[in-house]
Amino acid sequence: MTKTLWLSVVFVTLVLGYIIISSFSRPKFRCQVCMAFNGRRDCRTASAETRENAVRTAITNACAELAGGRIENNQCEMTTPESVKWLP
Repeated sequence: MTKTLWLSVVFVTLVLGYIIISSFSRPKFRCQVCMAFNGRRDCRTASAETRENAVRTAITNACAELAGGRIENNQCEMTTPESVKWLP
């Protein structure tokens, strides 16, 4: 087995191991955020390692459905959520 082939096998094994391990680890925080924008309403669930990232991700996902373009999306993301519900 050549050195290049051996290093390739080790690299692929490490990458696959990382993917498998990270897919089994559960984020610490999970929430459902409901947003209202331009007369429409949408709720999305997100998970993350921090509370702030979980809320931000849920807001971004909800606004992607509610807004029609980059400017509206930015405006929607600056809107205060109607509700934030923390899930187990």
